[in-house]
This record gives sequence, C-alpha cells and structure tokens, in this order.
Amino acid sequence: MNSLLQLACSARIARSAWRVSLAVGTALNLINQGGVFLAGNDIDWFHSLLNYFVPYCVASHCAAKNEMAGKEDESNTGTQ
Repeated sequence: MNSLLQLACSARIARSAWRVSLAVGTALNLINQGGVFLAGNDIDWFHSLLNYFVPYCVASHCAAKNEMAGKEDESNTGTQ
C-alpha cells in the first residue's frame, strides 16, 4: 500500500491526475451548480471542491494501479 501511495503522489501521475480533475471537476460543477451560478446565487464551495478532489483521487489511484500492474507483468514475463 505504501508503494501505491508513493506512486500515486509521483510528479508524473499527479500532473496527469490534475488535468483529469480540472476537466471532469469543471464539467461536474457546471452540471451540478450551473443553474445556481447563472442565477447569481452563491455556490456550495464544499461540493465544488469535492467535484475536483474526487476525480483527482480516482485518476491518481487508477494510474498508480495501472503502473504497478505493468511492473508486475514485466517481472512475470522476464522469468519465463
């Protein structure tokens, strides 16, 4: 688990996850709070931040798991 967290926090994966988070979070905010924003009312900042945080976590976790699986495949292939 420790290596998964280290890998998920690596600069390359973090940059990629932030890009995904920016795109997905913005789309989610427009869908969930677009009417409130267009009406000129106050948006819910907590939910707005969650709309960015959750996609970041999902993207970084998936990228780290994918990279770990690739490393396992390489080590298994090399022993045959």
